[in-house]
Amino acid sequence: MSAALSAFLQSQPGIPLFPDQASSVADKVDALYFYLTGVTAFFTVLIFSLVFYFAIRYRRRSEDELPQPIHGSLKLEILWSVIPLGLVLVMFFWGAWLFYHIRRAPSDATQLYVVGKQWMWKIQHPDGQREINELHVPVGRPIKLTMTSEDVIHSFFVPAFRVKMDVLPGRYTELWFTATRPGEYHLFCAEYCGTKHSAMIGRVVVLEPTDYENWLAGSPAGETLEQAGARLFRQFNCHTCHEAGPTSRGPSLHEVFGKRVQLKTGGAVAADEGYLRESILQPNAKVVAGYEPVMPTYQGLASEEQVMQIIAYLKSLTRQEGQVPQP
Repeated sequence: MSAALSAFLQSQPGIPLFPDQASSVADKVDALYFYLTGVTAFFTVLIFSLVFYFAIRYRRRSEDELPQPIHGSLKLEILWSVIPLGLVLVMFFWGAWLFYHIRRAPSDATQLYVVGKQWMWKIQHPDGQREINELHVPVGRPIKLTMTSEDVIHSFFVPAFRVKMDVLPGRYTELWFTATRPGEYHLFCAEYCGTKHSAMIGRVVVLEPTDYENWLAGSPAGETLEQAGARLFRQFNCHTCHEAGPTSRGPSLHEVFGKRVQLKTGGAVAADEGYLRESILQPNAKVVAGYEPVMPTYQGLASEEQVMQIIAYLKSLTRQEGQVPQP
């Protein structure tokens, strides 16, 4: 019923109540929303109707009238306990399933990097293309965004995709979607971020695969993320300590991404984007077992975009290469 209502509203150009459904999760989010709204509206009308009915039906008609004693009904008590419980459990499991689906990006998703800054969105593609307040993506391909902020909290919101995620300073957050309809869609910051918050807008341009490849070919690419990261790796002299060898002062970074890293404190941590970022900007926070905390911080020396490029490069390293490749 909710899916049919959603499809009806989408087909009515004169009813601008909802944005387009342009992603693989949009209809699922709308279906849950309409279910919640329908249950709320039904019980609101039911309760108010019963209040008015009982107020009139059982009103006191004279000063001498005494109300009849009510003995209650066990069946009725069970009924109005079980039915709401069932409806709430549907909400819980449906919402939990949808949350799980939205939060887990497919393994084959194309990864892009987003940096929020007062008051713009800066986006980097794997092949080196950069965009400001625009995001070009192909239809039908999962896109994963790794996002952070250079200043305050922002929120990446595309209403037509029904996806939104806070973009936080000092850490990475992730968002993914699969666009299903070519077109241009609004991009907003949904978290108040300063005096020009309302101007922090953009657009997502969804193209057919062929048109997207043409856009990539026609856009100035320059260095890929891995190439830029390799250049920065050399520029910041990271290779002097992290190349594999008996004289290395830091752990080898070949194929480290995604592995468990043993720490000097005795614990272990997963080497994900967040860990790599922290190790670049706050190297003494989690020191690898067997090494001394001698690495300097690059806080203030490397921008968020440069940190993302270095991380993209580290993710591309393989242990079989034996040495840090030249940029």
